[in-house]
Amino acid sequence: MFIQIIQGKVSDEAGLRRCMDRWTEELRPGATGFLGCTQGLCDDGTFIALARFESADAARRNSERPEQGAWWVETERCFDGAVSFMDCPEVTEWMGGGSDDATFVQVMEGHTTDVSRMRELLEQAEPQVHQLRPEILGGTLCTYGDGGYVEAVYFTSEAEARSHEKLEIPDDLRSLFEEEGRLMGDVSYYDMHSPMLVSAGR
Repeated sequence: MFIQIIQGKVSDEAGLRRCMDRWTEELRPGATGFLGCTQGLCDDGTFIALARFESADAARRNSERPEQGAWWVETERCFDGAVSFMDCPEVTEWMGGGSDDATFVQVMEGHTTDVSRMRELLEQAEPQVHQLRPEILGGTLCTYGDGGYVEAVYFTSEAEARSHEKLEIPDDLRSLFEEEGRLMGDVSYYDMHSPMLVSAGR
């Protein structure tokens, strides 16, 4: 799997929503290799989209479509300033990956000195997290550049997520969480209170 992350500050929310709806209706059918997208507007006006493709080539072919280029010219006007694109060729899915059943998605961004160890910790913690935090439907960890990462966690609801944050964590799991926290470094959190989850539409 390959994930392309699009991020920017929104100046025209209604216009952006229209553009995203139009992409889903008109452009998605021709996006060969498109697997789905998680997108949403966060509290500070930041829009984030995590578009999943079968491969980097599939993402490139989609970007090169003339209709995609024309759509982006219109969509870009809905942003205030530059929009960033992060290409993530290495993607780890845990607890089954993302879920279209989620009603709340939290995105974490940062840089780490050891991506491989972060992946190992996710794998080690998965059985206990699944048991302790049933409201977590799954997640993805994707990396780009020199240690850059974006992790998305999918929840049944925000209320359930906030409630379970207060649970007592077993000692063995706490040690894994503490190591993961050190590896994640300074983290930026983005909450999608009303995520838009787009499937491949097959």
